Amino acid sequence: MRLRSDLVPLRDRVGEAIFSRVAGPEGAENRALIHGTPGPRWFGPDRPIRRVHGDASMFIGGLSALLLQSLHPLAMAGVAAHSGFRGDPWGRLQRTSTFLAVTTYGPAVSAQEACDRVRAVHERVRGTTADGLAYSASDPRLLCWVHIAEVDSFLRAHQRYGARPLDDAGCDGYVADMARIAAALGVPDPPTDRAALAERLAAYRGELRATPEARGTARYLLLRPPVPLLARLPYGAVAASAVSLLPPWAARELWLPRLPVAEDLWIRPLGTAVTAGIRWAMTAPRERAHGGRA
Repeated sequence: MRLRSDLVPLRDRVGEAIFSRVAGPEGAENRALIHGTPGPRWFGPDRPIRRVHGDASMFIGGLSALLLQSLHPLAMAGVAAHSGFRGDPWGRLQRTSTFLAVTTYGPAVSAQEACDRVRAVHERVRGTTADGLAYSASDPRLLCWVHIAEVDSFLRAHQRYGARPLDDAGCDGYVADMARIAAALGVPDPPTDRAALAERLAAYRGELRATPEARGTARYLLLRPPVPLLARLPYGAVAASAVSLLPPWAARELWLPRLPVAEDLWIRPLGTAVTAGIRWAMTAPRERAHGGRA
């Protein structure tokens, strides 16, 4: 069905507002470079990673990943002390989205350079927790936890809220695609299919718990988000959907309520509606002109 002409300006305005928030002031320039620079890519057009990372379900998956990642005390300590996510939450989101866009869609040279920059930053992020435990962002075990929590959360969100969920082979392919990026970031032997991913996640269970910093982060992200007043309602649907994707034990650790009946009756339909709205807004003429979204 052809989009009514009087809705096109609205869609473009909403889409541009979302894009500018997520991609930052240099988003349009970065998008042109990512998609327009010639050269081989790590992932071809038919790879699952392109379908997952190009879908609006990433908004839910990204938030769910942050909540899950916070349950490793050493990882959470590094984020609390060094990331500046409270002082500049949008800047952190923009840097993360640009990294994902470059590694997913950009030239192989640019993808490797992006990974090298992240590794250099990780080398400088080190410290000691309130319990006296030393941590380093370049610790291979911490790198692996951050990676598998992202992969699991992104894939869960896509399979529940994505426009075109992957089949079994596609899900395994997505895990394998993400392993390519993980290896470039210094993750040793990252999982390459869902069975290995589940096994690796289970291996961390004994190390995971909610610290005061983790619960404070959850309250900040879910109850006091840095979003405009008009965006609070759709953000609430995204937040509730992100919580619904967490493993039950993870939600309990963070003191987040899980009501299965409410999730089935309200949260899942709301999450589906919000992602559909974001997808509608972001699928604008500018995307077709530039060959995709950054």
